Amino acid sequence: MSIPVDSAALHPTPTASSSNPAPAADPVALARLYGEPVFALPQDLYIPPDALEIFLEAFEGPLDLLLYLIRKQNFNILDIPMAAMTRQYLVYVDEIRGRNLELAAEYLLMAAMLIEIKSRMLLPPKKVAEGQEVEDPRAELVRRLLEYERMKLAGAKLNAVPQHERDFLSAHVFIEQSLQQRLPEVSPHDLQQALRDIFKRAKLVQTHKITREELSVREYMSLLLRKLQGRRFVEFEDLFDASQGTSVLVVTFIAMLELAKETLIEITQAEVFAPIYVRLAYSTALISEP
Repeated sequence: MSIPVDSAALHPTPTASSSNPAPAADPVALARLYGEPVFALPQDLYIPPDALEIFLEAFEGPLDLLLYLIRKQNFNILDIPMAAMTRQYLVYVDEIRGRNLELAAEYLLMAAMLIEIKSRMLLPPKKVAEGQEVEDPRAELVRRLLEYERMKLAGAKLNAVPQHERDFLSAHVFIEQSLQQRLPEVSPHDLQQALRDIFKRAKLVQTHKITREELSVREYMSLLLRKLQGRRFVEFEDLFDASQGTSVLVVTFIAMLELAKETLIEITQAEVFAPIYVRLAYSTALISEP
């Protein structure tokens, strides 16, 4: 709402004529005009009666005004007396209608909604099925008011949080550094740690020398036949010598497969998961006898 202020109250009793301005020694100036201080109001200054107004309350919208009226009159928001609230609401709308048409249109829309709700409450309630509650015409308005109040309280809490450049400022400190560069001192402990790091990197570097070793499958086939000569069964693992290296183990295994392919040896097993045995084939054993 707004209250007009009488312009006569703004004219103080003149203490000096327009031809005799206030003394320059007075440091208090009412205003500045083009950079020059003004120490007294002009005698012929005219202020219209409705030029200055004091707005007692400022609202952000129709819902804000309704919420203000409800809280001010201690109305129950779940049981709003529509007649009293609509009357107070229309008084405020009449005040702002002639001053801000764009703002008044929004408030007039809410006023029409309040009048519609009031009219619906005067009509007999609609018949509903048994067990169902009669719809309250104020239900939608109450829902919007409660939702708006929650948003308003949440906004107030956020506004209370300290904000940068509003409640506090960032401190900026300029530190002048010396132009002469100062090198850090190196202690024996730093040298020792640096040497340890070098040793760690040295251990990660490994070199491999690859040499060519000529192995003959035929030679190892003959060696296997000599090991099996005169023996009935030889366990599979006993035919391999792990101390000679991986390459020898591979060649020995290939030689065994070649002998089995040529039916010179037999590879047998008594049952599943039992040890594997190798022996000379029957025909080879007869030929090898003296």
